[in-house]
Amino acid sequence: MADVEQNAAVPDGSSNGSDAVNGTAGRFVSSAEGTALAYGSLLLMALLPIFFGALSNLDNNASDMPETITSRDAARFPIIASCTLFGLYLFFKIFSQEYINLLLSMYFFVLGILALSHTMSPFMCRVFPAQLPNKQYQLLFTQGSGESKEEIVNYEFDTKDLICLGISSVVGVWYVLKKHWIANNLFGLAFALNGVELLHLNTVSTGCILLGGLFVYDVFWVFGTNVMVTVAKSFEAPIKLVFPQDLLEKGLGASNFAMLGLGDIVIPGIFIALLLRFDVSLKKNTRTYFYTSFLAYIFGLGLTIFVMHTFKHAQPALLYLVPACVGFPVLLALFKGELTEMFSERHDSVHLEEKTKMPRPQLCGSTLN
Repeated sequence: MADVEQNAAVPDGSSNGSDAVNGTAGRFVSSAEGTALAYGSLLLMALLPIFFGALSNLDNNASDMPETITSRDAARFPIIASCTLFGLYLFFKIFSQEYINLLLSMYFFVLGILALSHTMSPFMCRVFPAQLPNKQYQLLFTQGSGESKEEIVNYEFDTKDLICLGISSVVGVWYVLKKHWIANNLFGLAFALNGVELLHLNTVSTGCILLGGLFVYDVFWVFGTNVMVTVAKSFEAPIKLVFPQDLLEKGLGASNFAMLGLGDIVIPGIFIALLLRFDVSLKKNTRTYFYTSFLAYIFGLGLTIFVMHTFKHAQPALLYLVPACVGFPVLLALFKGELTEMFSERHDSVHLEEKTKMPRPQLCGSTLN
C-alpha cells in the first residue's frame, strides 16, 4: 500500500508527486497552518469514502458484487500484490518510464471516468430537473445467432447517466493533460468509494487474514527494500490522495504535497464495512462496532501522520491502521462477550436478515445484466 508522505514536490503539476516522494528533493518548509490544513484535508478525504462506502456496501446483494473475498483470496492477495509491485519495479527498470506511464494514464483515464460516473449518478438523480426528458438507452452485445445467441454485455442507462459520463470525461481529459491534484483527487475518491462499496469480506477472520498479510507486505516493501519507493517515484496514476502544504502561499498552483495511498483507505474501509454488517446481524439496533472501528481508523491515521511529521520520513500507514482497526473492535467484542459471534458467523449481505434503515443512494437508471 502507498505510504503517507509529505513534502513531495510536483513541478508544474506534471508529475503528480512522482518527484521527491521520499521528501528529500525539492524540500519545502511549509507553514504550520499549511501543514495542518493538508493533514486535516487528507484525513477528511479518507473518511468520506469509508463512511459512505460502508453504508452502500451494507445494502449490496450478491448480484451487485463481482465476488466476495474469501479467506483463500485474502491469503493470496499479499503475494499477488508483491508480485505485481515487483513486476512494476522491473518494468520501470527495463523500459522507458515515459511510455509505461502513457499506457497507465490511458488505462486509469477509462477506469476513472467509469468510477466517477458511478459515484456521481445518485446525486444526479436528485438534481436532474424533472421538466427535462429522461430517455432510456440500451447497449447490447451478443455472440452467436439463433438459439445459440448469448448476451455478452447488456447495459441499460438513461440521459442522467450520459450527463454523468460527460462530466467525468471532462475531468478525465483535465487529468490526462494537466495531472492537476484536484482532478487526481476526484478520481481517487471515486476509486476509493467504489472499492469500499463493491468489495466484500465474508467473515471477520477473512478480514484479519487480509489486513495481517498486507500489514507484513507494507512494512517489508517500505522498510526492507527500495522497491515501493522506486515504483511510487515512477508511477503516475490517481492511486493516491494528495493535498498541497503550500496551498495558502501558492493557491491552486501549489506543488508540495502530503499524500495518502488509496490502499490505506480501501483495505481498512472494507473491514469497517464488514463490522457494520456484523452490527446489523446482531439485531440490537446499534452501530457499536462500526463506530468503534471508524474512530480506530481516525486514531491510526492520526498516529501515522504524527510519527511521519515527527521523524520526517514517509510511513507505511497500515503499520498503524491494522492494529487499531482490528485491535479495538476485537477488544470490544471480548469485553461484551461477543467474540465468538464475531468470528464464527458470515456477515456478507446475502446472510443478513435485516438491512440498515440508513438510506443508500441508488443509481438513476443504469443496470448491467
